[in-house]
Amino acid sequence: MAVPFADLQLQYQNIKAEIDAAIAAVIRDNAFIRGPFVDAFEHDFAKAASVKHCVSCANGTDALYLAMAALKVRSGDEVITTAHSWISTSAMITHAGATVKFCDTDGVTFTIDPAAIEAAITPRTVGIIPVHLYGQPADMDAIMAIANKHALWVIEDCAQAHLARYKGQMVGTFGAAATYSFYPGKNLGAMGDAGALVTNDAALAEHMMRLARHGGLVKHQHEIEGVNSRLDGMQAAILSAKLPHLAAWTEARQRAAAIYDAGLNQIEGVSVPQVAPGRDHVYHLYTIRHPRRDALAAHLNANGVQTAINYPTALPLLQAYARFGHTAEQFPHACRDQNSILSLPIFAEITSAQQDSVIRLLREFA
Repeated sequence: MAVPFADLQLQYQNIKAEIDAAIAAVIRDNAFIRGPFVDAFEHDFAKAASVKHCVSCANGTDALYLAMAALKVRSGDEVITTAHSWISTSAMITHAGATVKFCDTDGVTFTIDPAAIEAAITPRTVGIIPVHLYGQPADMDAIMAIANKHALWVIEDCAQAHLARYKGQMVGTFGAAATYSFYPGKNLGAMGDAGALVTNDAALAEHMMRLARHGGLVKHQHEIEGVNSRLDGMQAAILSAKLPHLAAWTEARQRAAAIYDAGLNQIEGVSVPQVAPGRDHVYHLYTIRHPRRDALAAHLNANGVQTAINYPTALPLLQAYARFGHTAEQFPHACRDQNSILSLPIFAEITSAQQDSVIRLLREFA
């Protein structure tokens, strides 16, 4: 049985009438740049994310830059983040003017190790960006305690963690701000690029909005030099049509993860994702570990099961960061994981028959 890594076409077909109506409304109203559809999505997503303010932007990468720019990151500052994630997080630290300081993951949850954060702090450190990787929240109690102790800001990277909770509290509500991506494959995905920042700080929200709109809140009134990072009306309308389904889609992902857990947990060599107490994983990705990852991936792919490696190289070891001279020994967990992780197909519409096929193939390999 062929099993896609994700099935965006099936998602569309299931809510086709809603999506098509949203697109038609934007075209009817010529509301292509900002306008009522963007305003409505910002309002609704703020409510869904349990925050007071949502500032939409062009993509999740821009969101990270805008958050740091609004927090006045400057040359000479240092910002701490995880050694294992997508490059957007670390690259935007550099583009904001700071120096990125990498910390290893905790070896269990794929999220940043709070003990490594504490050890990385210097007099130049101004902030921490934890990533809720794959959909599991980082250890926010420990991270916020460290941040408060050292008077550091926290920006939560929630690009993969829509509706995830830490001890009952929504991710994105712990730090000064949080960033979201609505890349098409995300748990809440647009049909193109889209992103947002959220915060409970009204002044910070206004500043982030100003930065994203050429430095002004009113056309032709440029108070500062900003950038052009806007969510267009079409993507906003599509996201608004999808947003009411997000909770049910999240529960479906969690049910699918439970099926994988039960079917894979006793297979030799397979390490299923470990969820720490008090953390609600939303399974943007279902990522296992296996000592023969490449051979396993080849076996699955040869039998019609699509897989992915998220991510094949720990950030400090990328050519982009060769200037720091990092070694694998400095990040043992992240570097172990880069060679053993494999993401299996998971999406809200995945069937039990598709999952059974994946599980059977892993048993065959073992």
